[in-house]
Amino acid sequence: MSEWVRRVSAAVAVGALGVSLAACGEPDDNAPHPGDPTPKLMLLRLATTDAISSLDPAGPYDVGSRTVQANLFQTLLTILPDKPTPVPDAADCQFDSPTTYTCSLKEHLTFPNGHELTSSDVKFSFDRLVRLKTPGGAAALFSSVKSVSTPDELTAVFNLTSPDARLPYLLTTTASSIVDEEAYPANKLLDTKAIGSGPYQLAAYKPGTEVTLTKFPGYRGPRAAQNDGVTISLMKDSNALYQAVTTGKADLAFHGFGPSLLDKLRKSDRVQVVEAGSAEIRLFTFQMKSLLARKPAVRQAVAQLIDRPAIAKKAYGDHVSPLYSVVPPGYGGQADAFKTEYKQPSRTAAAAILKEANIAVPVPLTVGWTPSQYGVGAKAEVLELKRQLEASGLFRVTLRGAEWPQYQELTKAGAYDLYQAGWTPSYPDADDYLTPFVYGYRSAAASKLLQQERTEQNGLKRDDLIEQLQGVIAREAPVIPTWQGRVAVVAGKDLENLKTALDPLSFLYLSGLRR
Repeated sequence: MSEWVRRVSAAVAVGALGVSLAACGEPDDNAPHPGDPTPKLMLLRLATTDAISSLDPAGPYDVGSRTVQANLFQTLLTILPDKPTPVPDAADCQFDSPTTYTCSLKEHLTFPNGHELTSSDVKFSFDRLVRLKTPGGAAALFSSVKSVSTPDELTAVFNLTSPDARLPYLLTTTASSIVDEEAYPANKLLDTKAIGSGPYQLAAYKPGTEVTLTKFPGYRGPRAAQNDGVTISLMKDSNALYQAVTTGKADLAFHGFGPSLLDKLRKSDRVQVVEAGSAEIRLFTFQMKSLLARKPAVRQAVAQLIDRPAIAKKAYGDHVSPLYSVVPPGYGGQADAFKTEYKQPSRTAAAAILKEANIAVPVPLTVGWTPSQYGVGAKAEVLELKRQLEASGLFRVTLRGAEWPQYQELTKAGAYDLYQAGWTPSYPDADDYLTPFVYGYRSAAASKLLQQERTEQNGLKRDDLIEQLQGVIAREAPVIPTWQGRVAVVAGKDLENLKTALDPLSFLYLSGLRR
């Protein structure tokens, strides 16, 4: 008899014994009685302007797809609200050595089709992700994984090419979702079907229109659904989104509201607006091909002058939060390094920095920006930056705008001294905020600390290294962070647990929602 048959037989035997005992003992007051009304299902309706490119976790790594995948599939580890470090979902994992990471699966995990979830499915899922290398996908995140071995049905071992402290965080992403190897092709995507072991199962999918999820009773993890299902309707624009949630056609709405509509919704007595810090950040980046940008004093003087609260208020109506580090609050090791280094905006301090370096003022500075990629506040932001720098008398700013494709070419070519940039990480760890900016300029101190934090497996020591690295970036100022975005969800007054649904990476976990 196979292990699967033994497990099912045991479950049936225990169930039968329970029925026999109940029949011989006292009546069960919680059991339904003849004539009782059938409990009404708690079915929710979500409206969003997000697009869904694929249901397959090995597919493109876009926000709309991740909202669906995060609710259909299970990962080995997950990050729960207000807990910045990974916790078990399908497995408990630990480093056995700097290059060996072992995950012990929970027993009796299954997919909705009845197939067991074993370590073989874990290995298949990761091998498939790396093999497919889907454009826009996340296979590159797992470059340190040399192989996945399966010593038994409940153990998956990640063998690494080099120590990688990021791995536990990578294993919380939808890219690391576990799929059923008996249902998924090894060499191509399965875009319109989904079989995962998450809190929900796929009931229906109309590409470009609607996704229907129903509760999966067999899910075993910390995100069990508190509702019976969710229908996700894809809206064409913000007006359709607004109409859906204010007329009651949707229980909640997500992604697509501009600042003016959010302000209007906050004043409504029909809905509630809940916000949380998002993973999206904005910053100004110095282009090191520019001779001017290579001068540390110029970079430091700009950092000394920037007034972040003024930018947040004047350009974005305070719908964003001032940011004083390349790592936003909520991540391990985060420190407001720019506030520590530069205190308050100060013309006197900036002038002293330039004078000590023998740099004549006003310094001519060319600032690049793009109207299409960074939203309606982008122009107002660079205008406020120009005003602040020129008001000091220390800089003379020339603004140059370009549409996104040309803007990307111009930034790489060195057409600007300083340019507007944005960043949203691919995984929920401080490293993904640090790596792009450390690799963007030459700094022996920053490069050393980056390598150390990536390989340090002691959490407290790693947090200290991350904090030190932020301090180096603030002192050398190759980039100047300005603000962190917010993610907002609008819902009917009777919907609960909205805060727990918001993921900083800008997608939604739906299982905690209830009326």
